[in-house]
Amino acid sequence: MSENNEDKFFTKLKNPFSRLKIVLKSMRLRVFVFIIIGGIVPLLLMEPIILKPMETEMVNAKKQRLLSQCYILKDHVINEGYIDSRTSAAIDAELSQLSAMYDGRIMLINTDFIIVKDTYLMDENKTSVSKDVIKCYKGSGITKYNNKENYIEIGMPVNNMEKKTIGVIFVTFSTKDIEYSLGRIRTKISIAVGIIAFVIILFASLCALRIVKPFKRLEDTFEKVSEGYFDNKLSLDGYSETEQIASAYNHMLDKMKEVDESRQEFVSNVSHELKTPITSIKVLADSLMMQEDVPNELYKEFFADIANEIDRENEIITDLLALVRLDKKHTSLNITNININELVELILKRLKPIAATKNIEIVLESFRPIMADVDELKMTSAITNLVENAIKYNVMDGWVRVTLNADHKYFFIRVADSGIGIPEESQDKVFERFYRVDKARARKAGGTGLGLAITKNIIQLHNGAVRVYSKEGEGTTFTVRIPLNYVNNDRESSDEEKEEK
Repeated sequence: MSENNEDKFFTKLKNPFSRLKIVLKSMRLRVFVFIIIGGIVPLLLMEPIILKPMETEMVNAKKQRLLSQCYILKDHVINEGYIDSRTSAAIDAELSQLSAMYDGRIMLINTDFIIVKDTYLMDENKTSVSKDVIKCYKGSGITKYNNKENYIEIGMPVNNMEKKTIGVIFVTFSTKDIEYSLGRIRTKISIAVGIIAFVIILFASLCALRIVKPFKRLEDTFEKVSEGYFDNKLSLDGYSETEQIASAYNHMLDKMKEVDESRQEFVSNVSHELKTPITSIKVLADSLMMQEDVPNELYKEFFADIANEIDRENEIITDLLALVRLDKKHTSLNITNININELVELILKRLKPIAATKNIEIVLESFRPIMADVDELKMTSAITNLVENAIKYNVMDGWVRVTLNADHKYFFIRVADSGIGIPEESQDKVFERFYRVDKARARKAGGTGLGLAITKNIIQLHNGAVRVYSKEGEGTTFTVRIPLNYVNNDRESSDEEKEEK
């Protein structure tokens, strides 16, 4: 990862931290609203849920009482022959008592639709021809409840002993007593709902604070991390979910710490690698200036050393520039379909003179012809780095075996050597920039320490993968897997850019 990309990485990490406070406030609000809705909405529904059935039950009960009273009245009216005679002190008293008791109006209507008795004394001897009266004359009783006007209406036919309708009892009773009772109940329910709502709001506030409390600690820790403090491990006990978040966060923190240490180490290594040749050139130049009458042979020797150091400096800078170019998201690849067998043979042919200096045998095992879509120049650089390392860190009279194979989807390159091997604890780091297992031996062997980092980046640009297997003192094997057909990942890159924006 280049310096520029690492800065972007940390910027992307800081952005969520800066928004976390808003997220936590929103979370508190959501918890609060959720509890309020879950608690108060049922309370608001309590009134219609409770009062409506209660009202129906009370009205039905009153209807039954009134119907019973009307049936008793009807029997007395028939027995006394009141509709025809209109004279009965007992019936008059009963009508007055019933009307007063239930706050209602009672009318007796004869077969001529004449109102023979009206407890309100308003319509006596008047004619009443309504649908309900006619319906009662036909033998059907009626019972109605008007909840808007608050009254119950009852009509029933009066039949003589021969089952002949001789009149109609028509009554209207007020239900204000029911409305009054319901009003008192409604008031009590409202008071109860208010008290419970207050308790729920208080409970919701406490719950919101308690539920979000672990995340407040997470917020505080994130703020410290955004300022560059990576030693603040998080412990969120109480909920399994927060424990999982803490675990994931601590894992992320470890990765961030590794990236930060890698960045610092990279800066340190770059500074050191660039400074070393300059220091050598300075020492050689000062040595020449301090001496007088220096022989030409010594001049030539010193200038040759200076030239070598300049070449080394140029090699480091070249590799750094190559690594920076490879780290860019849209590194251009000149993809062509080439013969991988011929490419590997040409690389080995170029490296055999270097291997000959240590009497190292290079063997190529190719199982089948392979044609693949690759950037020939970059792929040549990657394979060359692997084989050249196998030669550099080998033993005298050793061997390097390069194996080439393929299936229907990938081609595989395997570079094995009989060299010094890599310790197990260093195998995960060999692809890091400037990392050297044995720094003294590595400097003696030459190189910049960037070869494997460049190789890995090139292989990843081809959507491939590289692995290392080694045992100290027994040699090292690098395996490379690359798709035969190159697929452009511009779409994925675009998605990443959108996230950055």
